Amino acid sequence: MSTTTKIYELFPFDNTYARLPEHFYARVNPTPVTKPGLVKINGPLASHLGLDPAYLASPNGIEILAGNRVPEGSEPLALAYAGHQFGGWVPQLGDGRALLLGEVTDADGLRLDIQLKGSGPTPFSRMGDGRAWIGPVLREYVISEAMAALSIPTTRALAAVTTDETIIREQTLPGAVLTRVASSHIRVGTFQFFAARQDVQGLRLLADHVIDRHYPEVREADNPYLALLESVIARQATLIARWMEIGFIHGVMNTDNMAISGETIDFGPCAFMDSYHPDKVFSSIDHMGRYAYNKQPEIAHSNLACFASAILPLINDNEETAIEAATGTINSFSDHFNAAWSSGLRAKIGLAEEEAGDFELAQDLLHRMALNQADFMLTFRRLCDLPGRTEQNSAHTEASVRDLFHNPESFDGWVADWRARLRRESRGDFERQAAMRVVNPAYIPRNHLVEKVITAALSDDFEPFENLLAVLSRPFDDQPQHAAYQDPPRPEELVHQTFCGT
Repeated sequence: MSTTTKIYELFPFDNTYARLPEHFYARVNPTPVTKPGLVKINGPLASHLGLDPAYLASPNGIEILAGNRVPEGSEPLALAYAGHQFGGWVPQLGDGRALLLGEVTDADGLRLDIQLKGSGPTPFSRMGDGRAWIGPVLREYVISEAMAALSIPTTRALAAVTTDETIIREQTLPGAVLTRVASSHIRVGTFQFFAARQDVQGLRLLADHVIDRHYPEVREADNPYLALLESVIARQATLIARWMEIGFIHGVMNTDNMAISGETIDFGPCAFMDSYHPDKVFSSIDHMGRYAYNKQPEIAHSNLACFASAILPLINDNEETAIEAATGTINSFSDHFNAAWSSGLRAKIGLAEEEAGDFELAQDLLHRMALNQADFMLTFRRLCDLPGRTEQNSAHTEASVRDLFHNPESFDGWVADWRARLRRESRGDFERQAAMRVVNPAYIPRNHLVEKVITAALSDDFEPFENLLAVLSRPFDDQPQHAAYQDPPRPEELVHQTFCGT
């Protein structure tokens, strides 16, 4: 946090989205809850936003975080958007259980949204109750904060509160509200909302807002809207590659869940892989594997094509000319993604100097991991400890990786090729190992650990939640006292499905 940051008790709101035309959103206040109770304030994030953590944890602060009190300067909005969900077009979606309280500027001068999730019904609720239960609130808190610690662009969790109300899903569950922070909540689906209504003026206002807020550098381009498309594509391609590098599966990559800012957003049925397989799916609603781990680049490409289609009238008045320009730009996604993915994989296996065949070497390891159900995180983390230039004195550390493979000889066949490649690197083992340890985490929010947090919370026990957050805040550090958090799930702990929780 900047030492010059001024700390406010209340939110110093300056709300630019609320100045856009009224059909961009619905003005609605949160629905009060019965008896709000504090679960967690993200103190460091609050301070970085210029907010007083102690005030947020006070009775008045909790009233705001639960939606019982609208703070001064807030203009609560439910944002309108549309989207493709599992490939099917839905002309109107929108914030059905979330409200944008307003915008603040952080210590770095960045404008950020403050949003309540689970704060009651809105005109976009589509027969929903607008509420959330404690499970998905804690899940998003844990995973979004883990992503931030992993340096993955993401929304953040500022606070979680309970409501002392019952939420009816498949069963009755305790209610909760999450306070989320994002660069903005503008999605591909936001642009699709206006495009579907042939509202070119609305599209232009939205695009100009996004350029001013997220991509000011494109304003000087010959065609700012085409440059905007290029910039969004580059950010999203890099983001998806970063997901792949840590074994993250979003699980519901609909166009309304893709943020124009390039942040990870909407942690519903997401999951981190334990044993690696490219076709891994966890989402309970993804019956056909549409959003499987290895499908994520393809789906991102498709979503960005939808974004391009939405802004065609801005790119050029002549539709054919606009399509030609947009198509060429969309086709650059693969180049952006492949460059980021190849670079990420080289770093994960300790290669600093690019050579032909490096990508294939990394892919060969992934192939062998899939055949042998090797744990994704542990394989790469333990690989950091292996000597690269020689096999001498490596039996113990090598066994730590070999033992992750059902057939250890499969790893042996790869590690010989890896060592041969490392001998052509200019840096030594110590430098290479240190570099590997800052890209291969020791700790991730494993599914069974997240489920234990949620189960404990149902009995009002939040100690596992706090403990897991503490470990995940230092994902690249060796923490011997917390070694159990590295362990893959035992057979009885395996999580096969994750759920949206809406």
